[in-house]
Amino acid sequence: MKMNSAPAPKYSRPVWPREGADHPTARAQKWCRLLPVFLAGLLLSSCGQPSTPEPPATAGAPATNTTAPPEAKPAFARLKGKWQRPDGGYVLEIESVAADGKVGAGYYNPDPIRVSRARVFEKEGSTRLFVELNDTGYPGCTYTLTYDAQHDQLFGDYFQAAMQQTFDVTFARLKEGPP
Repeated sequence: MKMNSAPAPKYSRPVWPREGADHPTARAQKWCRLLPVFLAGLLLSSCGQPSTPEPPATAGAPATNTTAPPEAKPAFARLKGKWQRPDGGYVLEIESVAADGKVGAGYYNPDPIRVSRARVFEKEGSTRLFVELNDTGYPGCTYTLTYDAQHDQLFGDYFQAAMQQTFDVTFARLKEGPP
């Protein structure tokens, strides 16, 4: 009895009955074309939606459509006013504080310097204020301040972006005198 002496192939490719839509390569190519479209659709479907869900409405509470924003926490509202650094003429004016922590602020040295964003928040039981400046000579400069209720002062750090240095700073509330 004579056996086939041909060696077995080291690698064998499966033989498919036809090179059509059912062929594995064709299916892979189809998925490679559809995957970016699917991902783009998924990304676009989430645009414009809040990142955190709204809290549920209280049962039985009437629906109201008020235009006035909710009041800020009393601790946050205490920051309203004008604050001055004793080491110069720098004045930080807190014009408004919203319940969500957004702050309407102005900064002067003595001319106005654009405030790109300002927020108030609580951290470790303290009221904190973050202010970012974005103007000529001040791009990316920030204040990270803590409110000291006992002394009615703001203290913390000033990051001077151009020099890449951080300085300890204090702001004292400016007392408004009679007109």
